Amino acid sequence: MENPNWSISEISSARRKGGRSKNAKQIRWVLLLKAHRAAGCLASLASAAVALGGAARRRVAAGRTDAEAGVVAAAGESPVVRSRFYAFIKAFLVVSLLLLAVEVAAYINGWDLADSALALPVIGLESLYASWLRFRAAYVAPGIQFLTDACVVLFLIQSADRLIQCLGCFYIHLKRIKPKPKSFALPDAEDPDAGYYPMVLVQIPMCNEKEVYQQSIAAVCNLDWPKSNFLVQVLDDSDDPLTQTLIREEVAKWQQQGARIVYRHRVLRDGYKAGNLKSAMSCSYVKDYEFVAIFDADFQPNPDFLKRTVPHFKDNDELGLVQARWSFVNRDENLLTRLQYINLCFHFEVEQQVNGVFLNFFGFNGTAGVWRIKALEDSGGWMERTTVEDMDIAVRAHLHGWKFIFLNDVECQCELPESYEAYRKQQHRWHSGPMQLFRLCLPDIIKCKIAFWKKANLIFLFFLLRKLILPFYSFTLFCIILPMTMFVPEAELPDWVVCYIPALMSLLNILPSPKSFPFIIPYLLFENTMSVTKFNAMISGLFQLGSAYEWVVTKKSGRSSEGDLISLAPKELKHLKTGSAPNLDAVAKEQLASKKDAKKKHNRIYKKELALSMLLLTAAARSLLSKQGIHFYFLLFQGISFLLVGLDLIGEQVE
Repeated sequence: MENPNWSISEISSARRKGGRSKNAKQIRWVLLLKAHRAAGCLASLASAAVALGGAARRRVAAGRTDAEAGVVAAAGESPVVRSRFYAFIKAFLVVSLLLLAVEVAAYINGWDLADSALALPVIGLESLYASWLRFRAAYVAPGIQFLTDACVVLFLIQSADRLIQCLGCFYIHLKRIKPKPKSFALPDAEDPDAGYYPMVLVQIPMCNEKEVYQQSIAAVCNLDWPKSNFLVQVLDDSDDPLTQTLIREEVAKWQQQGARIVYRHRVLRDGYKAGNLKSAMSCSYVKDYEFVAIFDADFQPNPDFLKRTVPHFKDNDELGLVQARWSFVNRDENLLTRLQYINLCFHFEVEQQVNGVFLNFFGFNGTAGVWRIKALEDSGGWMERTTVEDMDIAVRAHLHGWKFIFLNDVECQCELPESYEAYRKQQHRWHSGPMQLFRLCLPDIIKCKIAFWKKANLIFLFFLLRKLILPFYSFTLFCIILPMTMFVPEAELPDWVVCYIPALMSLLNILPSPKSFPFIIPYLLFENTMSVTKFNAMISGLFQLGSAYEWVVTKKSGRSSEGDLISLAPKELKHLKTGSAPNLDAVAKEQLASKKDAKKKHNRIYKKELALSMLLLTAAARSLLSKQGIHFYFLLFQGISFLLVGLDLIGEQVE
């Protein structure tokens, strides 16, 4: 065959135009080729479905649930409090199943009871059903409709806020607005160290993170800054003796190569990361430094990081923080990391950048930022009162009049959580902490002497709308109210709330990462799925429940390759394998041995998500009886999404 990719339309048009005719054998080959491609697609889908089913079967057979994940409850937390949310979901599921059974029985028996027929005398089960309809319309539906309308209003307010932020980001790109230093401190050509190189303290807080300590230390020690003008503090809170030894030896190796780096390990490990940073700032030599750069254990700054951030402080005495954005080494590792990447791209590209340009305030991301030490001290320093010490110090600095700058073009490489368990714990901490902080900061916000519009922004936008209302309406509207309206059809939820506005918001969220457009539907469904974790965390933080104080270090995989580590090593040592240089082979063997000794990881079943999947699928079945097309498809796919997440089939799969 000269061209096996001919289509039937091309062959027909060629004949009509008098071109070279194609014989029946060539047409048959075209059809066979297309059939082969279709069969290949079907085989791939079937193989994926079989693999998914096998994984689900193994997950159910293993029977490991999130209750057995080994997370130690916070001191004083009652198991009754911990299971109350799950008990509510189970009770709601049972009621929904009973209502579905009643509706199916009514449908089968043909009890077509219109409003005009409800007053007619009927007997038996049909009478009971008619009584239920009257009770539902008179007493149940009004309450559900009121809650529905309230959530729709909150949904529209939050959607408007997101749209305004996107318009602000568009304006920034249109006008090419970019933070620039007030005065460029160019280095002297004859003496490179004669430029603007203030004293900088670099801190790397870590805790039992043996997978990533080596590349972070190497990256920081290779920062392009005069060695006499910066000091690296490795703040190790590890309670694992092997990890402590590995990190201490790594620090010693870099000390031998001339790096100014010190190792600190606390005896009393109180206050988690905030306590670790607070302890480090109490060292006597800190008074000699003007700025402090903070990098978490999995962050690897580029060599020019300080040269691109610190100059913004020159001749800008009101500037307290310069924040860089994150980039991700493992964003394409699995579906979970791809969906996280969409979220974080929007956070940095839109939320942080817009707030930085127009308000000079945003939440500190806890890492990849440079603080003026005077701003930290003026704001009261690090406090251990919440699990979001980064947001805490940012709010207090804002109340004291300090300004922030976000640099969207300065990136710092890091990792995304690859397992759903790690991501779930991270999100719980990120959404319970702000509610703790809001309770503590509200009196200070009201009393402080900043402008009224800044107070309003902090209270109504920063805390209430984006930290409280967003998880509240996401969970309540799509996981509770929508299923309820299927069983109480007198309460209506418009199609545009279920489909069109969420689709538009998802489209706006995905614009900063256009290559992720194929994942727009999974992203929409996954965000609604995560609302159960975020809502639970928000309630825990707001009412000071025990789980609000849980701090679990996000597990890292150490995705940087050995080649990355070699590129970070000192140039004169790249060809050496001596004990004085970072010995990559030895470290690899040590890490392999530690992995063998470590507890085996498992995928788990998440009971809340599974219960909600059953609830949504039950509501989808009920929607078929009333022929509500959009509601049915949304409930069906959302229920499947909850099912996949509940069986832990979305992130890292452990064989």
